[in-house]
Amino acid sequence: MSVLAINGGDKVRDKLFPRYNNIDQNEINEVVKVMQSGVLSKYLGAWHEDFYGGDKIQEFEKAWSEYFEVKHSISVNSNTSGIIAALGACGVGLGDEVLVSSYSMSISASAPLFWNATPVFCDLEPETYSFCIDSIKKNINENTKAIVVVHIFGCPSNMNEIMEVAKEHNLYVIEDCAQAPGTKYHDKFVGTIGDIGIFSLNYHKHIHTGEGGVCITNNDTLANKMQLIRNHAESVVENKGDIQLENMLGFNFRLTEIQAAIGIEQLKKLDTELKIRQEYAKLYNEALDKYDFIKTVKLDNRTHAYYFQTFQFLEEIAGISRDKFITAVKAELEAVEGRENEGVPIGQGYVKPLYLIPMFQNKIAYNSKGFAFKDEISYEKGTCPVVEDMHYNKLWTHDFTRSPLSLDDVNDVISAYVKVCENIDELK
Repeated sequence: MSVLAINGGDKVRDKLFPRYNNIDQNEINEVVKVMQSGVLSKYLGAWHEDFYGGDKIQEFEKAWSEYFEVKHSISVNSNTSGIIAALGACGVGLGDEVLVSSYSMSISASAPLFWNATPVFCDLEPETYSFCIDSIKKNINENTKAIVVVHIFGCPSNMNEIMEVAKEHNLYVIEDCAQAPGTKYHDKFVGTIGDIGIFSLNYHKHIHTGEGGVCITNNDTLANKMQLIRNHAESVVENKGDIQLENMLGFNFRLTEIQAAIGIEQLKKLDTELKIRQEYAKLYNEALDKYDFIKTVKLDNRTHAYYFQTFQFLEEIAGISRDKFITAVKAELEAVEGRENEGVPIGQGYVKPLYLIPMFQNKIAYNSKGFAFKDEISYEKGTCPVVEDMHYNKLWTHDFTRSPLSLDDVNDVISAYVKVCENIDELK
């Protein structure tokens, strides 16, 4: 019987894990070419041939459209900007309500506020963290305008059911694919099933340009509106000849030529990165499935990007809390190079349920008058009981599926889990 490290035993691993960095000479070469050209951006915030950006922007958007087999790709400077532009293109405005996720990065829920619409939170299903259909149906009323579906952790949500409900109620569906690029639901890329799909190119995503994002759609009208919102719409519409002015208040959501050049090379690496993550995740699942106090995600008609791999801990079977278990596992391992201060990348829960953060608890966004919030919509604790149970009691995530982790690195993590599982009585 091994003594757990948390109780004074030897650790499974005493060296740092390699940090995630998939930038190589290909990106460097392309960036140098852009720098030597002297054209770092070519956008003009006016109706002009350069309204749509420079050569690298055009090349990147074309490559993205070809990969995802869509008509339009609109590059932006972040997934955040993409969600804001998408909601604006869908005509969301004052008095409208948008169904949003309670468990995601904050912008997935706060984006409607940029157009003075009201976020309404939906619960998730406990097995795959998909949007709960019953929760969606319960929250739909005559004011509902759109649904922002988040494919959280890299696992596609239950899009067939969501699209059926959306069609019945004439709702726009926006897919937040920040954590799920290249994944498929019933053989369709996520992001291509709803009206608009949005992807992140933030530095810790599967592929990245430092910061950045891409919106995709097959709808000409929505594409045009997102392009306008991206680039100072109010200064463009008159000369362009667009007479529809709804939400034509524009921003500067533009990507640079340097980022586009990086993005072209990064997109070529997406399939390889997904394969690595899927293969490593399978090894973890196989190792942990034999323990009755651990639940792994079981997939049906969908692929998984494993931005994070998730598990659930059943303390009623284990006899200890999730937090005690995870603390013991982390004691067996080391942190990641360059991120030592963050500790071992295993997390209890994910983010606090979004309706519990101060902005929603106090219903204050732009000013102290509560503009865009509605008295009849509550954000009290208990709004989404499944998410709260997952976050505070059951769910844990880890960031040990990515490249450049080796099979030896993965086996060390598996050994740490197995060691604690086999000696769990030490924690009671």
